[in-house]
This record gives sequence, structure tokens and C-alpha cells, in this order.
Amino acid sequence: MADLTRTNNDMNNLLAGTGIGTVFVDLRLRVLRFTPAASAIINLIPGDVGRPVAHIVSNLVNYDRLVPDVQAVLDTLVPREVNVLTPDGKTYTLRIQPYRTLDNVIEGAVLSFVDVTETVRIRDALHRANDLSRLAVVVHDAHDAVTVQDLDGRTLAWNPGAVRMYGWTEAEALLLNVRERVPADQRGAALAKLDRLSRAEILEPYRTHRLTKQGTLMDVSITATRLVNETGRVYAIATTERAVEGGDS
Repeated sequence: MADLTRTNNDMNNLLAGTGIGTVFVDLRLRVLRFTPAASAIINLIPGDVGRPVAHIVSNLVNYDRLVPDVQAVLDTLVPREVNVLTPDGKTYTLRIQPYRTLDNVIEGAVLSFVDVTETVRIRDALHRANDLSRLAVVVHDAHDAVTVQDLDGRTLAWNPGAVRMYGWTEAEALLLNVRERVPADQRGAALAKLDRLSRAEILEPYRTHRLTKQGTLMDVSITATRLVNETGRVYAIATTERAVEGGDS
């Protein structure tokens, strides 16, 4: 009995110390035990031991296949892995595996939640940086002015065509907000277009006015394109801007 108690204590401390949310369920999908980290992910309390997983309210966002996925693992004995989100913005890799005894008998399943939030954040940041780098290579020698701005209007990229067209160097432009390049009486309309594009509305090329470094009013044609990340979220706007011959000055 003393050895059994010690073994149970060792296992409980080991599971709690890993920081990985782990849930053990039996063949009828009833909760057998879980680690403290798991309770913060899928709303488990001590009284849930013995209850079916289907009766537990999950915190996971847009993931309603927990029960079918666990059952599928029990039916096929093939582990499953899926990334899930929590309301506080964290990302976890959920792994579901059969629970095997030392005699290789399946007695249930093990659910583990590994926090991969930082890994996903770094991956997305690298993808955004790579997108901007590829864009910079493509537009560097373009005759037209090509710019990239974030959703607050801050300039992120400014090609040589923009230097020739507007007069600001790249270093100067990176300190500018798009509002500073728009005539005061047209800023409301310009910001409305930016807002429409950020909300995934399609904009046709349009004519408007922009200011040069010397304060000259230039008639330009603008084509705007949304830059989106892997989740489909818009994070920046790229514009191709061309002076209109015979426009206002």
C-alpha cells in the first residue's frame, strides 16, 4: 500500500510539474483524472471526475469535435493531433492517444494540451516579414510608387518609385503616416477607404490626390491590396500609386 501511494504521489507530482494539461478518460469517455493545467483549458473541476466528457463545457474556440475525435481514436487506435484556441488567445496542440496498460490493453484515451502560443506567434511574425521581403524585392525596381502601410496608417515600405514620385527618401517616409500625405479636406474619405479595405471589402482602382514633400498636390491613380496572414486577418495595405497625366497640380 505504501509503495502504491508513493507511486501515485510521484505520478501526480510529475504530471503537475510538466505544466502540460492532461486528461485521462475511460472507454466510455468518462473523466478519470486530470492535471491542474487542464482545468484552466476545458473548465474541469474535481467534481467532474466520473462525468462524461460530453457533459463538460469546453473553453475551446470553434472546436466542437472533442467527443467525436476522442471516440475516433478509441475506435481506430490512431492518435490525432489538432491545434485549438482558447478565449484568452492562447494556442494549444491537442494530442489524443489511446491509453494502453502494461499488458497492451486499451482502457481509454489520454488528452494532452501543449502550449504552442509563442511558437505560433513567432511563425506568424516570420511569415509577415517574409511577405514584406518578397514584396520589397518585386517592387524595388518598379516605375510606379509602391508603399505598404499598417492599419493605423504607418508606413512600412517605400520603394524607389515612391521616392521619385513624392520626394521623400525611404528613411523619411518610414516616419510618415498616410494622413500626412493626404490633403486635409480629403483625409476622411481616404481613411474610410482604408477602413473598408481592412474589413475585406474589395476596392477598385481609384483616383485621388496626394501631397509631395514640396507640398504640391498631385493627381494619382491608386490600386490597393490587402496583405493577410495565415488566419485570413488583414495586417497591412499595399498600394501602387501612379501619377495621372494632365491631372490637377
